[in-house]
Amino acid sequence: MYTSLLSSLTNVILQLITSLFFFFIFCAPDMIAATSVLQQQAADIRTKTINWASYMQSQMISQEDYQCISALDNSKAAYLQSNPAQAVKTLLNLLSHVSKDSTIQYIMVMIDDLLQEDRSRVDIFHEYCAKRKECVWGPFLNLLNRQDGFIVNMSSRILAKLACWGHEMMPKSDLNFYLQFLKDQLTVQSNEYIQSVARCLQMMLRIDEYRFAFVSVDGISTLVRILSSRVNFQVQYQLVFCLWVLTFNPLLATKMNKFTVIPILADILNDCAKEKVTRIILGVFRNLIEKPTDAQVAKEHCIAMVQCKVLKQLSILEQRRFDDEDISADVEFLTEKLQNSVQDLSSFDEYATELRSARLEWSPVHKSAKFWRENAQRLNEKNYELLRILVHLLETSKDPIILSVACYDIGEYVRHYPRGKHVLEQLGGKQIVMQLLGHEDPNVRYEALLAVQKLMVHNWEYLGKQLEKDNETQKQGSAAISGKA
Repeated sequence: MYTSLLSSLTNVILQLITSLFFFFIFCAPDMIAATSVLQQQAADIRTKTINWASYMQSQMISQEDYQCISALDNSKAAYLQSNPAQAVKTLLNLLSHVSKDSTIQYIMVMIDDLLQEDRSRVDIFHEYCAKRKECVWGPFLNLLNRQDGFIVNMSSRILAKLACWGHEMMPKSDLNFYLQFLKDQLTVQSNEYIQSVARCLQMMLRIDEYRFAFVSVDGISTLVRILSSRVNFQVQYQLVFCLWVLTFNPLLATKMNKFTVIPILADILNDCAKEKVTRIILGVFRNLIEKPTDAQVAKEHCIAMVQCKVLKQLSILEQRRFDDEDISADVEFLTEKLQNSVQDLSSFDEYATELRSARLEWSPVHKSAKFWRENAQRLNEKNYELLRILVHLLETSKDPIILSVACYDIGEYVRHYPRGKHVLEQLGGKQIVMQLLGHEDPNVRYEALLAVQKLMVHNWEYLGKQLEKDNETQKQGSAAISGKA
């Protein structure tokens, strides 16, 4: 009996150990990722005690500020309710008169906690500064220049709350400075505070005025560039969330894929295993179809998703079970829209969308002589939009396939559009094609050579017609002279 009981107990312990093992292998990393470095450090700072009496004795702070901060230490909520103006005054005084990093950190955590506990307290800061005609943003914007990473990012966090939770909008000059700061912080190599930076952006971009300011500092390109590199799933989710809230504005949803958002998100959707990342990407795709007011733009977005193999990924997602019903609804919506777009797809729509996605490949449309006869001139539409994209790809792409296809398309455009050579020269395309004759990849060199030959043949044809015209004029002149004689 005891042996049996011991055996059962041993099995239970082994199962428990196994469960714990799988928890730490698979779940713990997610929990760590979800808690930012800033939050972990703030938790440590809350446990510390500051000797405020020593600051008062050395006359670094006033008796009034000493009494206030001591009271806040003991009971923040009670003191703030009865003395809101004094609390804000003391906290801002301390930020400007204390220089020690550890003390500044403590004050910053206290301010952040006050705001986090009750969002309406943001208005206390705004009202206090407005009455004294002081700038509520100034003290925190100045702290963004400190060397201490915690102070910098906690100040950034407080700025986001002041900007988003109150009735007063951040003024344009301060806003541009702050958004530029956030954008730059995203690009800092191995930034341990990147989750906190992304969190500030998630808050700011919920507000329409701030969205346009972020776009004006080239924010979308930065988000896309970081998403195209290797980042952990938590940062991936946060940055896609930023794109998602941007797409709620119809104008921004219309412009979004000019930043190649769809191809990047399609790649992430194909690779990701996290449900919340899948959910937010599907949300972006849905907005890109629903929010634009121009039906043609929505159609172009659908075609772009089809070309980026999103339909295939949707069919895979249909086979999975999700706890979140929104995912299933979005999968159903997107599948229907993309399938409808495939039925209406023309060869030129297909070509234009492929070109805008900046992912050229040897799809059948490129090699179709009929396509180029019928559509070469359409590359001139919208002020040569598609031709400009081709030239830009020739100039910037490092992918040999993209360069080869672009060279081929340039050659076909020149061959089938009489003024093509002149237009291409105006856009700087001819010189770029000539440079690619020395490319390291043999396929690129070959396609560049063919394109140059088409350019030259066009010249010869023009020269031949000009010579014929000159000869005819000369003959007519000779005949006239003979008649007079």
